[in-house]
Amino acid sequence: MVAIKGINLLPPTVTTTEALTLYKKVAIIKSKIGRLNAELAHSIVDSHLLQLLALNESVQSTRIEGTQVTFADMIDDDDKKNKRTAVAEVDNYREALSFGIELIKNGNPISTRLIQQIHTKLMSGNTRGTTSDRGEYRKIQNFIGPDKKIEHAAYIPVGANEISEYMANLEYYINGEHHRTFEGINVSSNEIILDETTDPLIKAAIMHAQFESIHPFLDGNGRVGRMMIVLSTMLDGLVEKPVFLVSEELEKERLRYYNFLNGVRGDTPNWFGWIDFFLEASNRMTDNLLIKLISITNLSHEGLKKIDIKRSNQQQAWFLTFGQPWIDAKYLSERLKVTPTTSRSILNELEKLGLLESDVSRKRNKVYVNYGLLRLLQ
Repeated sequence: MVAIKGINLLPPTVTTTEALTLYKKVAIIKSKIGRLNAELAHSIVDSHLLQLLALNESVQSTRIEGTQVTFADMIDDDDKKNKRTAVAEVDNYREALSFGIELIKNGNPISTRLIQQIHTKLMSGNTRGTTSDRGEYRKIQNFIGPDKKIEHAAYIPVGANEISEYMANLEYYINGEHHRTFEGINVSSNEIILDETTDPLIKAAIMHAQFESIHPFLDGNGRVGRMMIVLSTMLDGLVEKPVFLVSEELEKERLRYYNFLNGVRGDTPNWFGWIDFFLEASNRMTDNLLIKLISITNLSHEGLKKIDIKRSNQQQAWFLTFGQPWIDAKYLSERLKVTPTTSRSILNELEKLGLLESDVSRKRNKVYVNYGLLRLLQ
């Protein structure tokens, strides 16, 4: 098999018929996103829930890369200083994503500097892959294939000397600004250009595929590229909060995900196939997320009914588990500004009410888990 090489600069083109198909799907998804924004606005566990969704995104995105980590693994390693590599990668992903979200909230564009900062956090500490060049674009040729032999490669990205030009082209496109590299594209009478002003959903799909195809880092490109989906949908105002978390749906169809990404590469890219696949995944994501949000809100209300209205600390502790489904007395003590003894008493009371569970065989450093919530995420 001959490897596909490189990718064209943005913007891409599709036929007018293909564009009509895509925009019809966009209209359907956007109506659901409106309901999603409304549901979040009325959720009593709003801020905690966003932390939880970011955690789930971190787990799902690292799974795409082959890191098989579960929530049970996260719970088991919670109080360990030296966490397993898989757990450390999820923690790094969550930290990097949260960092990027804060930068976007503060008005920063998606720039080379932001992307490299995210990569630095992602590849820090005990992670697999190449960490010595974290935060730096590669200086050598890389490739995507079944082994470490370039002759077996399925795809060979642009050369290291071309990364700056391609990333500048992408950066301007993401931020909706015109760039000289967008000019001079030849289109036929039945084609249209999906330029920097195109719909945010379609632009997010294009941005992700282009970044993955440039493959600017030696490692971690897939995870950074999926974070950029979240950031670009916030930047463009598609969602009010960082909830456009499509990794779970991409992970479910990992083979198709990679096949469609490969389809946009080389001299005859199939951009319609990839964008259509991305929109279908996004549509399923919004459906599933709406169901989860409603179920999680109902769970929080059911818990409140069991808690004495005068026990505000118990209520706060209950809400905290919706952002961190497994907590210990130390964590709760720091968050509620109470003594560890008081924290343990609060957690034990919530366990007696059947809201949390812990390992009854442990006498010290017990972790209390909101399994009702974790079940809703599966």
